[in-house]
Amino acid sequence: MNRIYLDYSATTPLAPEVFEAMRPYLTEHFGNASSIHGFGREAKVAVEAAREKLAAALGAQPQEIAFTSGGTEAGNLAIFGVAGTFAEPRHGVTSRIEHPCVLNSCSELEERGWKITYLEPDATGMISAQAVAEAIRPDTALISIMHANNEVGTINPIAGIAKLAAERKILFHTDAVQAFGKLPLDVRQIPVSLLSLSGHKIYGPKGMGALFVRRGVKLQPLLFGGHQERDRRAGTENVAGIVGLGKAAELMMADQAAESERLRALSENFWQRVQKIFPNATMNGNPASRLPAVLNLSFPGFESTALLMSLDLQGIAVSNGSACSSGSVEVSHVLRAMKLPRERAVSALRFSFGKYTTEAEIETTLEALEKILQRKSKSN
Repeated sequence: MNRIYLDYSATTPLAPEVFEAMRPYLTEHFGNASSIHGFGREAKVAVEAAREKLAAALGAQPQEIAFTSGGTEAGNLAIFGVAGTFAEPRHGVTSRIEHPCVLNSCSELEERGWKITYLEPDATGMISAQAVAEAIRPDTALISIMHANNEVGTINPIAGIAKLAAERKILFHTDAVQAFGKLPLDVRQIPVSLLSLSGHKIYGPKGMGALFVRRGVKLQPLLFGGHQERDRRAGTENVAGIVGLGKAAELMMADQAAESERLRALSENFWQRVQKIFPNATMNGNPASRLPAVLNLSFPGFESTALLMSLDLQGIAVSNGSACSSGSVEVSHVLRAMKLPRERAVSALRFSFGKYTTEAEIETTLEALEKILQRKSKSN
């Protein structure tokens, strides 16, 4: 069975070019980047070269990049790093559709005495700059709103929110894990204070991420040890992982525009075909402002886990926004925040495409989906 992978929002395969860039630093170039001898200097040069590549992809300065173990740690470092610089608890603003690394961090801040306002999205999963403005209080110290949602692909007006935060002199963090490499992003034009990203979403290695920290922004570190990453993140550098992240960023930026257009065309064709197969299907998210390769679709009358498993039996990997627990379906927190009717929420599947997705795979998936829907309709 030829397997088809349509879950690129969950993770991406490691690009061959990235693996080849990493390979020497997994074998012969094994030095500790903090060592001052030749082996160490060799590793240090590779780390700094990768830092420059990542900075260039963001329009940042190399010293504004702090490498982490992934998007989750980067988000934690942004939130707790900022909170740790205040002697007394303050107020923060986030949204109900954030990734768990942000939501759970904010929940922990509440345990520490902070007050957090959780903004509700509109029906398409978007957080407006106006909603953020209305939530700001005199003691607001941090705003954290994701750039693009991982489940429905809706893109938030980050430039407007960043400008608002800058005008009010409030630190603003955006989780750009899903957006980085897929959308134009230049921190010279968008005044974010902090931006988190992850390597395994852009054909880089798992366990590797980074946090953009605008010059002048102070952070309390999460880890205490050596003086790596300008005292922002202690620990021996993962040289091979850092090299891989830098290479992945370089590759993504080289063909971002063309690949985004290709993926947008694939997803739009897929959606049009789905509507012919199943006219009652609905798209979840903002149709005009969404990631080019993410489609969250509901199939009313069906249950998403059953559809997912049926596709998996055909060798086709997709995702759903629900978790099965004790025989009941728990609706995704994102779809719940969007206040979708339960029938739509429990029947939602996320199809996400990537650089290795072909038109032939789309055709095979549509054929399989049509048979599954027809078979289950007859059995009902």
